Amino acid sequence: MPIGKIKKLVTDKGFGFIQPEDGADVFFHHTTVADQQFDDLTEGQQVEFTLDQGGGGGKSKGPRAATVKPL
Repeated sequence: MPIGKIKKLVTDKGFGFIQPEDGADVFFHHTTVADQQFDDLTEGQQVEFTLDQGGGGGKSKGPRAATVKPL
């Protein structure tokens, strides 16, 4: 699983962005967070995640995190 840090949280809308160790930022939605509540996450926190290439409904324009697990 890739590892990164939470770069930005938009708590009132329930999403955020992960800055991977290498590569472009990855979007994540609060429903993809495992083992912890979304509201307990903090910017700068290290997480591991799986990638989904998007393409489903919504406005996704690139990869997004399918599962986000705090380390």
